[in-house]
Amino acid sequence: MSIRDGDAPVLSDPRHIIWQSLPTLGFEHLTLRQDDGAVFFESVVFDVGPPSFRAWYEIETDADWRVRQCLVRLLGEPERMVVLQSDYPGRWTDGAGHPLPRLDGCIDVDLTATPSTNTLPIRRLGLQSGESADITVAWIQFPDLAVTRSPQRYTCLERRADGGTYRFVAVHDGFTADLPVDADGFVLDYGDLWRRIR
Repeated sequence: MSIRDGDAPVLSDPRHIIWQSLPTLGFEHLTLRQDDGAVFFESVVFDVGPPSFRAWYEIETDADWRVRQCLVRLLGEPERMVVLQSDYPGRWTDGAGHPLPRLDGCIDVDLTATPSTNTLPIRRLGLQSGESADITVAWIQFPDLAVTRSPQRYTCLERRADGGTYRFVAVHDGFTADLPVDADGFVLDYGDLWRRIR
């Protein structure tokens, strides 16, 4: 499998993916589209918890899968929103244009409520079998939408024409998961947390 930008197949347009949360009753419906190389994620995710929440998010990347914008809206009372924008890889501002120096150097975002954002570094890094990379991401936690830095490690365990397997490690707490992915780098199963049903 080759998932570097120049070699990977163009995403079908649009593409729909549905995941089910296994520990609780929750689902996500993600819609993907590609336009002149840029990739757009738009999704609705809900979980009855505890804690329970409903959320909408949109992520835009450039042709190299570097995040340009991430919008996350927590639906309900009260409604809350996070806006992250990057006009240069690794440099972020909020929705009002104020710099966010605490996120300097982060290229990817990671939303705790979804397995979709693992695809961002998997596609961007293009690791070969046996290769690893240490990265730092803008980590958005649910349901409080706190944004912090999170050091992570990705290792490509296997690449195949129809997908592969990647080991994800959250360096700050040692959480580890082996993630089987499809040919586009989207997670099929996330241990005992998520399962793709479409």
